[in-house]
Amino acid sequence: MTIQGFILIDVDIAALNNAGGDTSTALENAVVTKKIKKNGKDYPYVSGQAWRYWWRESLQGNFAWPMSPVTREKKIAFTEADPVKYADDDIFGYMRAAKKEVKDPKTGKIKSENVTLTRISPLKNSALMAVAYNPVVQNWSSMTRHEGDAVPYGKDEYCAVMKGMFSVDLESAGTFSMQNRSGFMNINQAMKEMALTNGAVITQDPYQKDKDGKPLELVQLDKATREKRIKETVAALKYLSGGAKRTTNYADVSPKLIVLAAFKSGNHPFSHLAKEELGKPVLSIDALNEVLQDYADQFEGPVFVGRRAGFMDELDEELKKLDSGKIIYGPINQIIDQFIDKIRVD
Repeated sequence: MTIQGFILIDVDIAALNNAGGDTSTALENAVVTKKIKKNGKDYPYVSGQAWRYWWRESLQGNFAWPMSPVTREKKIAFTEADPVKYADDDIFGYMRAAKKEVKDPKTGKIKSENVTLTRISPLKNSALMAVAYNPVVQNWSSMTRHEGDAVPYGKDEYCAVMKGMFSVDLESAGTFSMQNRSGFMNINQAMKEMALTNGAVITQDPYQKDKDGKPLELVQLDKATREKRIKETVAALKYLSGGAKRTTNYADVSPKLIVLAAFKSGNHPFSHLAKEELGKPVLSIDALNEVLQDYADQFEGPVFVGRRAGFMDELDEELKKLDSGKIIYGPINQIIDQFIDKIRVD
């Protein structure tokens, strides 16, 4: 079972995720925003990594998640890689490559033993990308609070409705493997013992088996902890904030429209709800109806649609007309809360 989500954000004169210095201008201090070509045009976007950074900050600031400490060694950095203690390691995944020296009990020689821990993130998200083409503009600015000539600099700015999608794997959140392969050696023996001491249980992996055909063991946190982490992950979208140049290009990056559903598979059904029409971003009600029909057997309960008043107000009557048995529609924060109340894990 997964949570599948789709969002639209709406920003004006923003510079959410920059890409470094601009070498195409005569200005010595010019910064370009991240953009990517589609159909021969440049569309601004926010990297998936930046979105995840905002998400982490919202969880830390609004739900008091203690963030897993980050260690820097030469050209690599890694978190504590302890999903039992740190919810962000659990939900966002990690890779901590490490080795330790141990004595071989047979030969007495010192050898290197791999103690790498990795975890595939239960939370997966796309980049945020502009739905409709609206040219990115480089504006000229200057620093003048000093004697002498002004110091000019340039920065990219844009207005855009941006779309993004995400997924949360309910089965893997709070559930850890100790299988010795990349992505599946989630915890070590000490973490396992700590988890069991604090109410975790041993359960069977429904998919992976050992060489004898027996299901592999999984360590699973208690139900209340798993549900809390999942619910807070979704709830944090209400408080999402972030973006570069916030001092002079402050923008609200919380969703202005959201679609949420409990889904029986990992396939994302909402990726093409938004489209460009006559140069404007629109949400396709036809596409939403088609998804509801095509994946009727995959939805676990209704699809929740939330919209902020003042954003795409033309959708209000159309969304109200949709089948109330399949769609629950209302103000965005209320819809997020209603959806969260329905989240259950086994």
